[in-house]
Amino acid sequence: MYYSTLQPEGYQMCHFVACHLYVCFIDPGSVANPVKQYGLITIFSQQGYTSFWNDCISSGLRGCMVIELALRGRLQLEACGMRRKSLLARKVICKSDAPTGDVLLDEALKHIKETQPPETVQSWIELLSGETWNPLKLHYQLRNVRERLAKNLVEKGVLTTEKQNFLLFDMTTHPLTNDTIKQRLVKKVQESVLDKWVNDPGRFDKRVLALIFLAHSSDVLENAFAPLLDEQYDLAMKRVRLLLDLEPEAESTKAGANELLWAVVAAFTK
Repeated sequence: MYYSTLQPEGYQMCHFVACHLYVCFIDPGSVANPVKQYGLITIFSQQGYTSFWNDCISSGLRGCMVIELALRGRLQLEACGMRRKSLLARKVICKSDAPTGDVLLDEALKHIKETQPPETVQSWIELLSGETWNPLKLHYQLRNVRERLAKNLVEKGVLTTEKQNFLLFDMTTHPLTNDTIKQRLVKKVQESVLDKWVNDPGRFDKRVLALIFLAHSSDVLENAFAPLLDEQYDLAMKRVRLLLDLEPEAESTKAGANELLWAVVAAFTK
């Protein structure tokens, strides 16, 4: 077991996205989707809030949503055509509008389904994050996502709600009620690049693979490796680098690959 009870200050930053990614990607039966796991991994474990300085978390959450909708069979990329358009040039289309049972996922799905002409993956991540200068597209922004994810995790007993005073104002925070879920998430991520390393992205659990890419893009992945011994940490980061060096275009054409997952990866890594 690689998880350590020692929790360096940097590691504490993972709490919220970690819980959310556990909920979203790793244990669908518990807190059920990558979005929630990703949320859990970004929150401070004891303080119960995300880093004020990390502006990558918002887009990472939207990337999680797009991937989860793809893995649930709701979204796909348009056909590449005779000219073999790149992943980032292809439009996202609705494959099924059946409700997922998750309010945030269904809200994102509704936007994508009703938008004509369709948009690319990069455009949807920006639009759902509210990163647009076009006032006619501001309504695509999913608002208060972190707060809504936290509320969901509170309802599931993963987080609790407290008030903390920050000199000039009070802020609602959501510390972990039980660190077990986050430990299991961190352990699963650690094992995926250590004892259970498969050296073939096609054999990875797709949600774990997506979690590694998106957590890295949001600058919180290294926090999950902080408790490791030096040798383990170096090996884990070396293998993460191997994944980051993969070519999404090539990986998306392999048997069993999900094209939209690799399109999101391309949007965050290229």
